[in-house]
Amino acid sequence: MNVPLPNSLLSRAFLLIIILIVLSLAASVTIFRHAEQEPRTRQMAQLVVSVVNLTRAAVMSAAPEWRAALLAELAESEGLRVQIAEIDEVLDPLPDHPPELRMMVEKVRHSLGDNTRFAAQLNGVEALWVSFFIGGEEFWVALPSERIEHPVSQVLLMWGSVVLLLALLGAYFIARQVVHPLKRLALSAQQLGLGGIPQPLPERGAQEVIAVSAAFNQMSADLAANERERALVLAGISHDLRTPLARVRLAAELISEASLREGLSADVEQMDAVIRQFLDYARLDENETAVTIEAGVLVREVVNSFSAASRSINLELQDMPALVVRPLLLKRALANLLDNAIKYGGGEITVRLYSEAGKAVLAVLDRGTGIPAEQRESVKRPFIRLEAARSDVTGAGLGLAIVERAARLHHGEFSLDERAGGGLVAKLVLPQ
Repeated sequence: MNVPLPNSLLSRAFLLIIILIVLSLAASVTIFRHAEQEPRTRQMAQLVVSVVNLTRAAVMSAAPEWRAALLAELAESEGLRVQIAEIDEVLDPLPDHPPELRMMVEKVRHSLGDNTRFAAQLNGVEALWVSFFIGGEEFWVALPSERIEHPVSQVLLMWGSVVLLLALLGAYFIARQVVHPLKRLALSAQQLGLGGIPQPLPERGAQEVIAVSAAFNQMSADLAANERERALVLAGISHDLRTPLARVRLAAELISEASLREGLSADVEQMDAVIRQFLDYARLDENETAVTIEAGVLVREVVNSFSAASRSINLELQDMPALVVRPLLLKRALANLLDNAIKYGGGEITVRLYSEAGKAVLAVLDRGTGIPAEQRESVKRPFIRLEAARSDVTGAGLGLAIVERAARLHHGEFSLDERAGGGLVAKLVLPQ
């Protein structure tokens, strides 16, 4: 049977240390008992032999008329009961455990003789009963159990519990010292994966932790520098290319031949759209401040901006609480979804806004050819276009990549699914 392990590293490390502590404690107790067994058994046997010999000597030295008084005195002052063995007596044998008791019996018989008998009860009286002989007459002497057994000291139990508790606390703090830096690193890596710039990790602790933290901080700083350089380069491209494009557009308007003029103007518009998409992907309004806004108002504003195509866009907006979002970022993501739907959606487009499982869902549905299931994740990556299915349309392949990054920066999800009856459902899920 497979026992499920805890999910967190802290729980696993703590559980492992606890198991090691318990096993070490059990091994220590076993070793201690084994080392103590022989001396303790010898001590118990010497005590029994001494009591039996002294009792025999006392009974033998006493005059017959004083024996009853002597036996009463032994029972009262020493707690030793001595009585003559009888034929109809009822005996209960000694138990087999603990093993020290059996070893003690062997040592006592070795000293007193093999005819020495032992009993745990004699006629219903519990004690360690040992027989001895005076001449041909057999006697029993009862040793109180407290003289033979050595109960565990309460002080020993108390201090053992304290030591175990301290060991468990130490195990927890050791496990926490190992796990806490990893948890910090995981959270920072998650923030970095979402497109944010995490705070530098503290470079302290063990040598390996310092090395990992320093490497992560360096990587985070390099990525931030690369992002800034990328934005700067693309901004320069915008400045350098849009000015010549404006001159080309102006020159195109002066061409008398209509087909050439329209073709050149279309090429200029396409180039300008590609440049704009590059800039959108580079900037993506990562530094935009999140504000509380009515999502329905934002959706209507974006849909209305598609003035020519808005007549074919159906709006299904559900009333919901205001969302904390980056408005420009969310508008750009929705605009890209609508742009794709208009280009490839087959003319019937629906925009839905609703709540589901405590989250806000913004969905754009079309009736186009859709995207094969095996390619839906790949098209979210930059510069990926489905040329086979949409060969009549050109672009930079950044539209869905912008939506994917916008979803991650909002701590949400972006998915592409097949629409019932044909088409595609582009769904942007945001925390509510």
